[in-house]
Amino acid sequence: MHRRLKLRLAAQLSLLLSLLISPFVVANGNQSIESFSTAKRLLLQQVYAAPESRRTLYCQASFDENKQVQLHSGFATSKYLNRLARYETEHVVPAENFGRSFKAWREGHPECVNNKGKPYKGRRCAEKTSAEYRLMQADMYNLYPAIGAVNAARSNYNFSMLNKADSDFGSCDLRIEKRKVQPPEAARGAIARSYLYMEASYPRYSMSSSQRKLMQAWDKQYPVSAAECQRAAIIERVQHNRNPIMSSRCAGRD
Repeated sequence: MHRRLKLRLAAQLSLLLSLLISPFVVANGNQSIESFSTAKRLLLQQVYAAPESRRTLYCQASFDENKQVQLHSGFATSKYLNRLARYETEHVVPAENFGRSFKAWREGHPECVNNKGKPYKGRRCAEKTSAEYRLMQADMYNLYPAIGAVNAARSNYNFSMLNKADSDFGSCDLRIEKRKVQPPEAARGAIARSYLYMEASYPRYSMSSSQRKLMQAWDKQYPVSAAECQRAAIIERVQHNRNPIMSSRCAGRD
């Protein structure tokens, strides 16, 4: 009887601990910056403080500290012209991809009611009710500068290799077809390592097997650069968490 009681108490203690320890506490991801606005400011002011580092992810367009973007010759698009030369902050792994794992995003929450008494859900509700979501959304390892029109066109589409021959942005070889995006080669390595980091660092986020295979292939095919390693080092200093993917790749550089 005494042994049975001890086993029961141990089981109850284990259950209590599992309830008390939330996923974001045990994750290896961002645990210091809860505000997306703060993350965007720090990204511009500290991660991209050096003028030579200021290049957008997909199109390698330069920008300055005032968010003025210089488009390359031949860059062209007929869509989102009001965001054509706008600096924006892009979630490489779209917020919706991990956001929909939160009940508040999918179904709403009692706290998510507007001033007219109408309930809402989605990103705004997840931001309002979940610290874990806010930490994931503000993780700077997953944030990159982008041209606004490109950010808008990419939307929340997954990356893929496409049969489509033509770029949607002229000299910036980003192709979009049937809600899939093929990024320029220069961006593929960084994209892959962002996806691998998010999956390694947040228990609730998981890629599909096909997306994981693509990211693993791009990670090998497009090795990390010195600039990418420097970026990760700055983020680690500012955000206070280590990126195991980048630590591994950068340690292997000559």
